[in-house]
Amino acid sequence: MTGDADPTGDADSTTRTDAAEVADLTERLVSIPSHEDETAAGDAIEAWLRAETDAEVERDAVGNVIASKGAVDDPDATSLALVGHHDVVPPADRQTTGDGTAGDYVIERRDGRIYGRGTADMKGAVAATMCAFRDAEPPAGRELAVVSFVGEEVGGTGARHAIDAGFVPDHAVVAEGSTNYSKPGVTDVVVAHKGRRASTLVAEGVAAHASEPAAGENAVYRACDAVDVVRDLDAPTATTFGESVTGSLAVTGVHGGDTWNVIPERCTVTIDERTVPGERADLGRTESIDGVTWSVDQDLPPMACDDDAFADAALAVAREVHTDLGLDAPEHTTKPHATDAGWLAGAGTACLVCGASEPGEAHTKTESVGIDVLDRCYRIYKGLAEREW
Repeated sequence: MTGDADPTGDADSTTRTDAAEVADLTERLVSIPSHEDETAAGDAIEAWLRAETDAEVERDAVGNVIASKGAVDDPDATSLALVGHHDVVPPADRQTTGDGTAGDYVIERRDGRIYGRGTADMKGAVAATMCAFRDAEPPAGRELAVVSFVGEEVGGTGARHAIDAGFVPDHAVVAEGSTNYSKPGVTDVVVAHKGRRASTLVAEGVAAHASEPAAGENAVYRACDAVDVVRDLDAPTATTFGESVTGSLAVTGVHGGDTWNVIPERCTVTIDERTVPGERADLGRTESIDGVTWSVDQDLPPMACDDDAFADAALAVAREVHTDLGLDAPEHTTKPHATDAGWLAGAGTACLVCGASEPGEAHTKTESVGIDVLDRCYRIYKGLAEREW
C-alpha cells in the first residue's frame, strides 16, 4: 500500500504510545520522498512535534529539525539528544510507483515488518525517537532534545551545519542501526564506529611516443610504485571499551592513459580507507614517489564514546528492556559504518549508536524494519532519557 503523509496521526495518539503508534508514524514519514529534497519530510516531523509536544521546536536554515524540553533555560543543565536524519538514498524501481512525487514511495506491512525506502535507514528510528522524546520525563537538570538532520547520506551536511551553529549536546544517542550486531534478536549499544577517508593519488609524468618510452616518464609506472606503498601500509586499529576496531585500506580505482601509442603523462588512483578513532594510515608516504601527490576528497570521522558512565547506563537500560521483553541481553559493540555520531563526537559530544536497522538492510531494494524492534528502540530511548548516570 502507499502510506499516508499526514504527520499528526490520530487525535488520541498521546494516549497510546505502543508498537502500533511508532509503526504508524514510521509509515507516514516513509511515505514522504526525501532523496532529492528533504523539505516535506522535515515539515512532517516539525508539524508532529509542534502538535504532540510542548517543546521548543526549531527549523534551521538548512532544514534540520531540533526540539528541546526539560531544563532548556538552565545554564548548568546537562543535555541529551536523540539524533536521526530524514534524508534517504534514491529508491529502487520497486520502491516507488512513478516519478518520485509526494505519496509516491511504496510501503508494505507484512510478517511484522515495514518495507520501503527509509524504513531502516532511518525513518523508523526517527519515529521511535520522536515518540520517546514526547513521552519521556527527563530528570531535573537535564535538557532533552530530539533532532532529525538533513544531508546525512551526502557527508553529514546537516550535522555539520548544526554543530557550526552551536549545537553540541553533552550526550547523544544516534539512532542508526545496532540491531543483531552481537547476536540475533537484540539491539546492541555501539560504543565506537569506523570512519571513511576517500583519497586520490595523482601521478604526473611526461608524455612521449610509445615507440620511444625512454623519452618520457610513464605516469602509470609511478602510480604503480605508489600503489605498492599503499599495499605495504598497515590498516589502523584501536580499542574502545575493550572492543577492537580495525580499519581497512584498499585501492579502488586506477585510470591512466588515453591512447595505446602514447606514454601516459597522468594517472589517478582512488583509495578507500576505513578509519578508526585516533588513527589514520600514513598515506602521505606515497608522496615519496617522484611525481605523486596525495589529496583527501572526503573524511567522515570515526566515533568512540569517551563517557563510561553514559555507555554503561545505556547498556543497563537496553538490558532491562530486553529482559522485560524476554529477549537475550545486548552488548557493547562496534559498528563498521560512519554516522553523524562522528561529527558530533569530534565537536565534543559523548556519543553512542543504538537503533533498529539490521546489517544488510540499509540502502537495499528490499529495505525493511521490524515493528517489534521499533518498539524496543522506543523503550530504550525513553528509558535512557529518564535515567540518571
